[in-house]
Amino acid sequence: MGEGAVVDDAALARLLRFLLVAGGAKVTEDEALAADGRRQRLAPALLAEAVRRGLVRREGDRAFAAGEARAHLRRRLCTAGTPFAEQHRDMTEVTVVRDGMRERARANRLESPLASLTRLKEKTGEAFLPETAFAAGERLHADFTRGGLQPRLTMAWEPRIAGRQKGEAGAARELTDTALAARLRVARAIAAIGPELSGVALDVCCFMKGLETVERERQWPARSAKLMLRAALMALARHYAPPVPAGRRSHAWGAQGYRPELPG
Repeated sequence: MGEGAVVDDAALARLLRFLLVAGGAKVTEDEALAADGRRQRLAPALLAEAVRRGLVRREGDRAFAAGEARAHLRRRLCTAGTPFAEQHRDMTEVTVVRDGMRERARANRLESPLASLTRLKEKTGEAFLPETAFAAGERLHADFTRGGLQPRLTMAWEPRIAGRQKGEAGAARELTDTALAARLRVARAIAAIGPELSGVALDVCCFMKGLETVERERQWPARSAKLMLRAALMALARHYAPPVPAGRRSHAWGAQGYRPELPG
């Protein structure tokens, strides 16, 4: 395809979604292979056009979704009709805990890097990532978004969470109560996860990075990010819904005339 060539938008969208969810893939002449074994048919001309547009980044025989890929997909959904948008979504109901109350919410698994983990199974047949952990990651992302903490380009989120930056005296005043409350919830969530695991939770749930990207940037061993992420999300789930403490006093009711035995 030459410059300005017309491409199949649907095929391009499928490729971008596949790379975003998989966190990158090995590419051959006619397909892309993800680390979890999933495959996506691929035309070399389509891949070349995606690279030319800056939507895909090539590194040897591997391809990764570029930073513009997610924005491209969102613009495409915004300009499309509702039936088309629903066709390219995987909507599911999840349970979230807000202010101590459980609520049902809808989440699009195709937009989250956590989607690939929800399909993994343990040797026992149980889900690798429990539903409570997935819901915790989705809630962290929602609060991150409500708080206006999305970075511009590669800006770190930490300076923005305070709501005021150097030279911006009135920045905090412009934030709504909802945004401030969301920022506070994010700060508490990160503190609950701990410094050792909070980074991977932020990378995947908030910055929407794939697992392979996290491993490459942090120089971690292959397939280690999913284990670190699961541990982080399990801790986060306990933060959002603390387990009921054990050892509560029990009460016994006796019949009329009953006298309890006292020690000593």
